Amino acid sequence: MRPGQRAFGHLALCLLAGVLAPLSRSQATVSVWGVRPGPDAKGTEALVREFERRNPDLRVRTMSMGAGEMSPQKLMTSIVGRVPPDVIFQDRFTLSDWASRGAFLPLDRFLAQETGPDAVKPADYYPAAWSEAVYDGKVYGIPYGADDRILYYNRRIFRAKAEQLRSAGLDPERAPRSWSELLRYSKVLTEFGPNGELKVAGFIPNWGNSWLYLYAFQMEADFMSPDGRTCTLDSPRAERALQFMVDGYKILGGYNAAQKFQSGFQGQENDAFYIGKVAMKIDGDWVLNPMGRYAPNLDFGVAPPPSPDERLAGKGIFAGMSPYATWIGGFSYAIPKGAKNPGGAWRFIRFATSLEGREIENRAQRDFERLRGREFVPRNQAHIQANEELVREFTPANPHLAAAQKMHVEMARYGRIRPATVVAQVLWDEHVKAIEKACRGEATPKEALLAGQAVVQRELDQHFRYYSRPKTDFRGPVAISVAIFLLGLGAFWIHLRRQPLGRLGRHEALWGYLLVSPWLIGFLVFLLGPMIASLAFSFTQYNVLNEPRWMGFENYQALATTERENVLKAFGNVFYLAGIGVPLGILSGLTIALLLNREIFGVRAYRTLFYLPSIVPAVATAVLWGWILVSDPSKGLVNALWSKTLEPWLGAALPGWLSVADWAKPSIVLMGLWGAGGGMILWLAGLKGVPRSLYEAADLDGASPWRSFWSVTLPWISPLVFFNVVTGLIGAIQEFDRVYVLKGSGGTIGPSDSLLTPVAHLFVNGFSYFKMGFASALAWLVFAVVLVLTGIQFWVSKTWVHYEADR
Repeated sequence: MRPGQRAFGHLALCLLAGVLAPLSRSQATVSVWGVRPGPDAKGTEALVREFERRNPDLRVRTMSMGAGEMSPQKLMTSIVGRVPPDVIFQDRFTLSDWASRGAFLPLDRFLAQETGPDAVKPADYYPAAWSEAVYDGKVYGIPYGADDRILYYNRRIFRAKAEQLRSAGLDPERAPRSWSELLRYSKVLTEFGPNGELKVAGFIPNWGNSWLYLYAFQMEADFMSPDGRTCTLDSPRAERALQFMVDGYKILGGYNAAQKFQSGFQGQENDAFYIGKVAMKIDGDWVLNPMGRYAPNLDFGVAPPPSPDERLAGKGIFAGMSPYATWIGGFSYAIPKGAKNPGGAWRFIRFATSLEGREIENRAQRDFERLRGREFVPRNQAHIQANEELVREFTPANPHLAAAQKMHVEMARYGRIRPATVVAQVLWDEHVKAIEKACRGEATPKEALLAGQAVVQRELDQHFRYYSRPKTDFRGPVAISVAIFLLGLGAFWIHLRRQPLGRLGRHEALWGYLLVSPWLIGFLVFLLGPMIASLAFSFTQYNVLNEPRWMGFENYQALATTERENVLKAFGNVFYLAGIGVPLGILSGLTIALLLNREIFGVRAYRTLFYLPSIVPAVATAVLWGWILVSDPSKGLVNALWSKTLEPWLGAALPGWLSVADWAKPSIVLMGLWGAGGGMILWLAGLKGVPRSLYEAADLDGASPWRSFWSVTLPWISPLVFFNVVTGLIGAIQEFDRVYVLKGSGGTIGPSDSLLTPVAHLFVNGFSYFKMGFASALAWLVFAVVLVLTGIQFWVSKTWVHYEADR
């Protein structure tokens, strides 16, 4: 063998050995969901690399899957499908909700094995953060962050309004300390434009991150009883907190005015707080790094969240208490049920939440930010020692950021948490609805809180009744369904055999049925089967993660009683969309078709242009129109045009569109008209099919163009009108995509549930509240309504629809 060949052979063997060497080692995988990838996760990448170096038998695979805000659908599907991740980075307040359904593994057995000075101990964590990860006496997550809320205020605006503040008896050199002071500051700092629209908001009670939780916690209100079985959303203290929010919005001209103002807010360097559109806000520590990045020269100050006046003075129930309180939240590492490698998962969690692991992660992220020329501020940690040491090591050079970082760490001691309850998501959504009802003036604070409390209490009662219900045995219904299917198949075979067909006919029939069998099988397995299953589940209490329990007709009774208001609102919304949107859609599509049903130069190009919007995906259309219909005229295209025309000419106020309940449904109707070109194709086909001889006869009779349309065109295309009415009504009842995209981040589907639809209500109950039995009952109600309305339309159509075969 030549020397060159020998060298090439050695090189090939070395490369092969290098490829096979990793495969020869036995490596287990630890999959971690909820970790955000990208430039802002360089610290996490360094943490993973160091963990793998110290644990050569493990390989970590990270996936975002919602980046800490885990989609309930993805997580639930993975657990039910027995392919869950090993570790999940989950919002802590949801842990108890999931744990109550057996979705997470308790970590107590791992904690019991912890020894040594670096063992995981509850005493090392802020009590509020640790208790949020505990349910029914068991630990389900190891806390990572502790994002408390403080007050941020723009010093430049304070200085500009110094004279007015002093005239009102306020000090422009400091932040407000009490609720009454906060409202007084807000009144002075708020500015309105010549048309009465907000120009600068002194303080928006629910912008930033405060919600009713913070203000209620400052009033020492509790939303749940100590045993977790009774909802106490309504209480004099919570009512007082909600009234404070109502008073704050009154200064801004009302809740709707504030929502219209907020709709034009942007992020990054155009953040409303940075550019002086909002003077004060309550927010968490996650805003510090963006501030250093996009507004390094911003002159701002920080202070504890202003407290109720009595608390600040230490009077009444607040005697002996701290003058301040805040709301603390954050994420935790947890292990889902069915994890393939719980041991490896615990080793990763232990390292990621240790003092050393947190330091490795933050140092790597700091070094990367320095390469980009940016300040780095570590996030507030739930681990007390880590929080204190990271502050010492990573104090930013910007004095404003440093003061804010220090304030967040100091306030972590005064943190309160959302109740660790089995109805955490329902409680959150109902508390959001109560805020909207009270601040919009639809109900008093007490009425709004009582309504939300009733809903949460019903869900609590249902949960605690679960184990007292009988187990559902589906073997009988399944056996009956299979028997009926086999009998039907046999009857069909006998019928086929009795047909007076020759050998060739039977052969052709057999092949015909064989060719359509894929569709038939798909229909039986993927449509009819799930429909029958949902019918069975509609009589049960079923959360997907546990076995269904029989509850008879209770779900259907709920549709007519406790859920009646939501059901009526949902169907009322879709009937509005159908009653206005469908006729307008038909009229616009037919009008376009009539205009383009002419042989003129460039007509094909015009047809293409009108048709193009209809092929844009519904989600993309919703996002696009969400931008176009922004209420702020400096951002939204429609209101920008409106402010230059209709407002000065006719004095017509700018619409609130998607930010105001009264305008939300008209916004959806307007979006639908944009896609009228899709129906234009059908109308054009129908118009091309009208015999020209009929128009000639009408001309001879002296008919006007309008009379020809009414007496010739419309009767001839009446089947198309009927088709569009039927499909339009069904489509309106099934409306989901657009409202889901445009619903916002709160607990309502659109402002005050103005965009709530039956399918959206079904989705929320099935995949957010895990009420799959109720969702199935609602699905069958939707099916029944569609069936009845379609049947009525077919019956009525006999009087006005004219088919060519009948002529």
